Amino acid sequence: MDGGEPLPVSRVVDHGTAKLLPDVDRPRAWLLTLDGSPQSYVDLDEPTYLEFEYARRLAHVLDTLAEPGRPVDAVHLGGGALTLPRYVAATRPGSRQDVVDADRALLRLVVEKLPLPEDSGIRVHGADARAWLEAAPDDSADVIVGDVFGGSRVPAHLTSEAYARTVDRVLRPDGIYAGNLADGRPFTFLRGQLATFAEHFAELALIAEPALLRGRRFGNAILLAAHTPLPLGDLVRRTAADTFPARVVHGAALHGFIGDAAPVRDADAVGSPEPPAGAFSIG
Repeated sequence: MDGGEPLPVSRVVDHGTAKLLPDVDRPRAWLLTLDGSPQSYVDLDEPTYLEFEYARRLAHVLDTLAEPGRPVDAVHLGGGALTLPRYVAATRPGSRQDVVDADRALLRLVVEKLPLPEDSGIRVHGADARAWLEAAPDDSADVIVGDVFGGSRVPAHLTSEAYARTVDRVLRPDGIYAGNLADGRPFTFLRGQLATFAEHFAELALIAEPALLRGRRFGNAILLAAHTPLPLGDLVRRTAADTFPARVVHGAALHGFIGDAAPVRDADAVGSPEPPAGAFSIG
């Protein structure tokens, strides 16, 4: 998008109508929406600038994954505007990244209008996230970021024990899974997701803002799963000091939150709840 004042772009894609809306305050920054729901925000001149709260929290996870600047092998399930892959390419040069999104037309729009830097190490795949992951090699990823939404809901087939088992197989033994979820009181979906990943991972944590955890609002929460101890101290410090402060729930407090929730099987899987009117939409 070079030359002249940036103009909004609207295009029918595979799963709805996508819009790219320029940010009047940042010359090459764009908001991506799908059927009115914000999906991604990206600043092409400053890819480390993250506007959305959930993206900032996922970035804290990516920053603590390994020593600063060390390249990683990352899988991003859900593409959006490729915000987090661009972030990793900028903060961990030389990383190998695969981005998987079932909406091929959306991927084409993003790559066309918001092109990736040369030698970014980012490969995009138009495919179903779970099917792509099931075909991926064992022990091939340092981190898997799950950020797939069909509209404003996480699809059911990405919520089951079979999905968690596939994540476990593809992650390296010291790898981390970070899943962006959405829920509100009584947290039936979120508690079920934590119980599901607990079937395969010994280390779990949840990152969310206090108002959500107190049941005062519907919103995003980041589920973390690993086999080795998570960098909890660093995450607690980073999330507490963020412009949008959040809590890291783990250990006994997290087990208390999960309660008697049962793991989700494929036959019983449902998508995340429909957000209340206005929870994520704009305009």
